[in-house]
Order: sequence, then C-alpha cells, then structure tokens
Amino acid sequence: MTTSVNPPADAPLAVPSLADAEELTCDVLVIGGGTAGTMAALTAAEHGANVLLLEKAHVRHSGALAMGMDGVNNAVIPGRAEPDDYVAEITRANDGIVDQSTVRQTATRGFAMVQRLESYGVKFEKDEHGDYAVRQVHRSGSYVLPMPEGKDVKKVLYRQLRRREMRERIRIENRVMPVRVLTAGGRAVGAAGFNTRTGRFVQVRAGAVILATGACGRLGLPASGYLYGTYENPTNAGDGYAMAYHAGAELTGIECFQINPLIKDYNGPACAYVANPFGGYQVNRHGERFVDSDYWSGQMMAEFAAEVASDRGPVYLKLSHLPEESVSALEAILHSTERPTRGTFHSGRGHDYRTHDVEMHISEIGLCGGHSASGVRVDDQARTTVPRLYAAGDLACVPHNYMIGAFVFGDLAGADASQYSAYEGELPGEQLREAHELIYRPLRNPDGPPQPQVEYKLRRFVNDYVAPPKSGARLSLALEAFERMRADIAAMGARTAHELMRCAEVTFIRDCAEMAARSSLARTESRWGLYHDRLDHPARDDASWFHHLDLHKSPSGAMEFTARPVAPYLVPVDGFTPVGGLSRSLGEVHAEDVATAGSRDVAPVAGRVGAEGAGQERTPSEQYAASVPGREQSSAPTAGQSSARLLELVALADEEPELAALQPYLTDPVPAVRREAVAVLTETLPPGTGPALAAALRDTAAEVRATAAASLRELVETLPPEPDLRDGLAAALAEPDPVVRAAALDVLRALHLGDTDLFADALADSDIAVRIEAVRALVSVDAAGELAQAAITDPSREVRVAIAKGLATVGAERLAGDLPSTDDPAADLIAAALTGLLDDPDALVRAAAYGALGATGCPARLAARAVAALSEQAWQVRAGAATALSVADPEVAVPALAKALADANADVRKAAVLALTRHRTTEEARAALATATTDSDADVRAYAARAL
Repeated sequence: MTTSVNPPADAPLAVPSLADAEELTCDVLVIGGGTAGTMAALTAAEHGANVLLLEKAHVRHSGALAMGMDGVNNAVIPGRAEPDDYVAEITRANDGIVDQSTVRQTATRGFAMVQRLESYGVKFEKDEHGDYAVRQVHRSGSYVLPMPEGKDVKKVLYRQLRRREMRERIRIENRVMPVRVLTAGGRAVGAAGFNTRTGRFVQVRAGAVILATGACGRLGLPASGYLYGTYENPTNAGDGYAMAYHAGAELTGIECFQINPLIKDYNGPACAYVANPFGGYQVNRHGERFVDSDYWSGQMMAEFAAEVASDRGPVYLKLSHLPEESVSALEAILHSTERPTRGTFHSGRGHDYRTHDVEMHISEIGLCGGHSASGVRVDDQARTTVPRLYAAGDLACVPHNYMIGAFVFGDLAGADASQYSAYEGELPGEQLREAHELIYRPLRNPDGPPQPQVEYKLRRFVNDYVAPPKSGARLSLALEAFERMRADIAAMGARTAHELMRCAEVTFIRDCAEMAARSSLARTESRWGLYHDRLDHPARDDASWFHHLDLHKSPSGAMEFTARPVAPYLVPVDGFTPVGGLSRSLGEVHAEDVATAGSRDVAPVAGRVGAEGAGQERTPSEQYAASVPGREQSSAPTAGQSSARLLELVALADEEPELAALQPYLTDPVPAVRREAVAVLTETLPPGTGPALAAALRDTAAEVRATAAASLRELVETLPPEPDLRDGLAAALAEPDPVVRAAALDVLRALHLGDTDLFADALADSDIAVRIEAVRALVSVDAAGELAQAAITDPSREVRVAIAKGLATVGAERLAGDLPSTDDPAADLIAAALTGLLDDPDALVRAAAYGALGATGCPARLAARAVAALSEQAWQVRAGAATALSVADPEVAVPALAKALADANADVRKAAVLALTRHRTTEEARAALATATTDSDADVRAYAARAL
C-alpha cells in the first residue's frame, strides 16, 4: 500500500510539463478583458465568430474601467462638434505626427459608439430637451460628455458578455495570462500563457489575435515609491507591447511618453476635465491660470512642469471659489465614480474643497496610445503589421484615443478579425518552449531575489535615466542598466502562480524600458513638449524628423528602427504639411560611449575648449557674437546683461510701448532678446507693427524669424494692408528660410497685397509648403491659368492635390455643361487641367480631381470616367468619383451611386449619400437614400435621413 505525501505548505509550485499543456481553440482570440477587449469580443461574436476572451484577472473587474468612468473626453456629437475639427485638434496636440486615418475613425464612429453603449445601459448626461450635454473644456471644441452613472460601465459591459446569445459565441477564461503571441507562416496563430491560480500551461490556436492589454502603466516609479501607486492601472505592465514586439509587429512613437498632472501624493488624476465645466481650473500659488496650450498634450505638460518648478509653484486645482452646489456635485463624482478613495485621502489631511484647493504634481512616465501616442502601429481597421494580429485601446498608437477610441478600435478589430477561422496547423514548438521557459524559470530558483525588489531596481533606473528631460548620455546609461537587468530578472525567484505572473510582468516592463530608451535615443530632436524633451537636441527638427519612429524586432533579435514619413493629411492643419514618401531605415541605435567622463588621456579642464584654444566655455551671447561677421566678441553682452534686457522687455510690455521704444530691442545683438521683442510687439500691437514684423522675417536667427512668421499669421486679421508691409513681405520671398517664404505668401494673400505675378513666381519654389501657399494665393486672385499650368508639372503629390482643390474653387462659377467651354478661355484651362489630373499616378491626386469636378461640373464624358472610378482600389478615389457624380446627369449618376451604397468603405458610402442628396428630386435617388437610413455607419444614416 502506497501512502501519498502532501508537499510542505511553503513548497514552490511544480514546473508543469510542456506536454501537459491545456489547449484551447477559437476563431478570434481576444487578450485583455478591459474596454477595447470587451467590445472586440462582442463585435466578433455578433459577426458570427467563436471568440475566446483571456483575462489575467477577472473580466467583471478588470481594465482601466474597473471602477468606472466619469465622462468621455472625445465625444464628437453631431451639432456640437465636427469630425474634421476633432482630427485637427488631435493633429495639433501631437505636433503633427499622426496617421489621421486612424484618428478619423474615432471622430466619425464615436457618436455611433456612444449610442451603442447607451443601448447597453451606459448613461450619458443629457439636457432638459434630451440632447447630449456636451461640455467645452478646451478653448476650442466641445467634446466632453459626462457620465453620471459611469461607475457602472464595466458592470454593464459584463452583462452584455453574459447575454445568452453572447455566451454561445464567447468563452471567457479568467485568470489566464498570455505571455507570447504565436506566429506561423508570418501570421498570428494563437498564444501561449498560463493560469495565474493553478500555474497550468495554456496554449491557444486561433484564426486571429486581438491584443487589448492596455497601457504600460508600471514603467516609471511614482514619487511615493509604491510599485503599484501609478497614475495608470498598475496591472497594465506593458504585456501587449512586449507580446507585439516579440511577435514581429512594429511599434511606433515609443519615445513619446505619457506624463500627466495628478494629485500630490495620491495616484489619481486631478480631474480638471471634470472640474472645468463646473468652473474649476488649474492655477499657480498666486491663483493665476497659466496654461496656454489649448489641448491636453506634451506642450501643456511642459508648461505645467515649468510652473511647478518655478517660484510660482506649487500648482493647484482651484475649487474653493465654487458655490456649494458645484462643490457638492463635484464631490459626488470625484469621490465615487472617479476614485472611491479620494474623499478618504482628502479627509485624512483635513482638507475640504470648500476651504482647500487641491495641490497637483506630475506623474511618473508611462507608455500609452490612448493618452499620448506610444503604442503598436495599427491601420484604420486596427490591423498591426503582422497579418491577423490586431491591437486596440491604450495599447494601439491612435493618439489621444481615450475611452471612446478604445471602444471604436475594439469594434473595428472584432469586425475585421471575425472573417478568420481557427488555425489548423501545428503550433510552433520553439515558440512554445520559449514561452514555457519565460513563465516557469523563477520556480527553478525559488529563493532568488523577489520580484518587488527586482522591479523596484528596474523602474528606479527608468526614473534616473529615461524620464525627461532626456539626454544621449543618460539614455545610454539606461541601456547599460537594462542589459545588466537581464541577469537580475533571470535570477528572480517565485513559489506561487501569482508570483509567476508578477515575474512575467517584470520581463514586459524591461522590454518596454529598453524600447523607450532606444526610441528616445534615436529621435535626435525635442518634440511633444515634456513627452520628448532632449537637452542635447532642444529644437524641433521638422526637416529631419517630421516622421513616425517605428521599431521592430529583427530576425537576429536586434531592435531596429525606421523613420516613416507622415502620410498626407485627410484634414489640412495649419503649420503642418506632410508629404508622405519613402521610409528610411535607421537600423540599430547604439548607445553613446559613457564609460568615461571625457577622454581617458586628457586631464580635467576648466571648461570646453573653443575653436580659438581658449580654456573658457563661451556663453550663448558670445557664441552668437562670434558667428556674426564684423561683430567683436569683446562687445557682446554678458548673460547677465541679456537677462536684464529681457526683464526690461517684460516691464515695457505693461506700458503699451510705441514702436520706437521697442526698436533697440528688435536690433539687440542677442537673439533671445530680439525674439522676446517680437513677442512684445505682437502683444502690444503699436502702429508700424506689420512692417516691423516683416523686417524681423529677415533676422539672422531662425528662432526670431520663426516667431515673427507666427506673429504675422496670428495678427493677419488686424494688420492694416499698408505699402511698407507689402514691400517687406515681398522682400521676404527671397529669403533662404522656407518658413519665412511660406508665411510671407500667406499674409500677402490674406491681406490682398499680392498679385498674380508675385504669387506665380513662388510656384517654382524648392519647398513644398511654400508652393502650397503659392497655390492658395493664386486661388485668391483667380489665377486659373497659372494653376492649370502647374497642375501636371509639380513633382509633389501634396501640391497637385492642393491645385486640384484650388481649381475647383476658381472654376466653380465658370464651368457648366460640357467641357471644354468655348466661351471662357480660363474654363478651358481648368477643364484640361482637371482632366489631366484624372490620369495622375497618385490615388490622392485623382481623388481630389474627381472631387473638384463636383464643384466645377461633370459632363457626360467625365461622368463615364467617374462611374468607372467607383471600382478603383483606393477608397479615396471612389469617394471622389461619387462626389463628381453629384453634378452629373441623374440618369447616369443615380444608378451608379445606388450601387456605391454597398461599398465596404463607410466614407465612400457617405460620399454616395451626399451625392444622391443633390439628385433627391428623382424617385430613384430617394429610394436609394431610403436604403441608406439603415446603414451600419452613423454618418451615412444621418445624412441619408436628413436628405429625405
């Protein structure tokens, strides 16, 4: 008889055999049961797929929505906001580095998602008339939609998952943590993980995999030192970032960190979004509002950090001035839905909103697409660069996507992934073995360093070397530290399945830390304000870095980088002109030599040795003086003198000075003084400001020229169109700085100070942005001939698109009936130019040309081409063709547009609906519009209903 012996209570978990793995099968595997994952599972199931939802905790309580949400930050509600305005807001907030096609999905689909959530039982605030009570928080755009019962959001979603019809399609496995996405044949085929309670190894075969694991919230270490006292949900340790990377997917924008304002000593946001509509706002210790940035962005955080560090700090969320009803309403939201422990925290300090304003501080760094722009690269259907692998929510790089965006991209991922059925091949054995080793290695060394100690050390390195402000030397030291941490992580010990989960999370954090450091080292500029502030590269460099920075794992296991140009915008945004083009490979990014402080063979020196051999480091003023021909270094002002001049300017601004009083500062030898003088001139606006700013466009310092250009554009509506201003701007067109030339054209156009000859010369400019300004200027003077001539010859797609749109404006009144017209020579030129652009090799140009026909007229021979174009591969061309048919003969246009209502792309269907609206006097058009009122896209339905 054999007697069984129970292992000691403190004995480590036994390492399970790989052969004993539990295997699960599904069509669509969703990893993560939070916001995006829940919606992805629901949508995939609604499309008929068999779904497996894995959650390392429990879906009922998991994700960033676990304790609810107080409101939606980005609700584009018809009548209160326009999708294009929202896209432009996000573009500006992210310094232009965006793929607008993804942001536009949130903008156009967000309202339908709000209505879908409402149908589930999620409550959004409405006014007395039943309209959504959208609040304006920023100075432009009304996007914040409060949720009075937001604490129940996750409960409502879980209830949807457990509906009978959903239970038949969705299998939920709680307490299962994937650690790797499995790939075969270049595509995702499943995942490997383990049960966080029993420790059992789990392998999954799937037709498609959706990653929805949230942000990397445990990257930096909070000021409190608590591992889990983070701003973001601390259970989000970068799992999806690491899994996507090791699966071969591209990640992008990882150098653009998430940093947020939060309550001092409390891991929760200060909730200005909630307080602002009630009259709360951020102030310094003097009660002064100080944030100039118009959107939640890195620039706003830079302003916030500077104020905290100045003698005007600390910074507060001011509430003490509010009436009792507002304070009570805020308490009801902030102490329940937002953070149930918040009231306890304030009470413990003896603080009350009626008597104390809330001190604010700055969070640790993290990675997050939904609140910044660092995540897995996805397209407008949530597809990653690995076939059948999707990403949604805070993990995906859709800048400032927030909750609604997470739901939208979860929905997109679920819909697209539902077309695939379970993988039937053999799962990759080597990948399974690597995942098994990653998970169970700590059990082989149960008395090794515990996970909290190793994680604390790792994240302290993140704070020391990676958090802004950044420098090449510190980032290089970070890479050395993270490489050493491999050994510490390999030595970690664990005894339980829960500890295995925490140890696996540390590997994810290390991967994310290395990505963050290498990405920050690769981008040799400063951008996004505090999010990527390089002390050794303090300026923004659009010439070299108006690019996405993508990273991926090479076949050899190295981290490699690519600079990918920003694609041309769907929504134009002043100040940014992406032109697309080819990516450039950067390869591996290597650390700088930081083994010694300077050369080993050189004795310590007093300062940097200049070109003249002097042993003193030159001040910025001295460097400037040395760079200007004929200026003696001995005559350059000292740093103290420059500071005094700046202080004089600040005082002078309060006196509303005349131009003569500012003139000495506008010609000061120090660029910083001249730049501040331009700023004061812009603020005070004395007579003669326009010509003075035009003169500053020819300054020797780029920073002064840029400030003058921005000022002229800012003041263009208030500047008198005087001859001296015109002469100064015309002279600036010969300057080598393209920023200057573009600004000069813009102001000449806006003030009606230019003519065709002046503007036409700029069409030959070497800079694309300048040529686009020239196109706009020529449109303003109806220069059809010059525009038509440049339509085919310009080498830039962006310029040709601008010309097509310009021809539409100029020709709208001229062209009617058949082309070409014999009555108007300009009409003939426009007609010929647009016809030529219809043959352009670039799809966006063809799309713009067809769209232009919608304004100028679409005669029979071009209508036939538009009908044919409805079958082109590029959806933009199809949408443009539909627009062209809006003014074609109804007998030709309506049948073709009716067929276009079945197009797979919602924007094409929308264009078809808008075109049919112009033909709605015909019964055939009205019948087609009636079918569109049940379209799956909210915009299509809304425009169709409005037309009827």
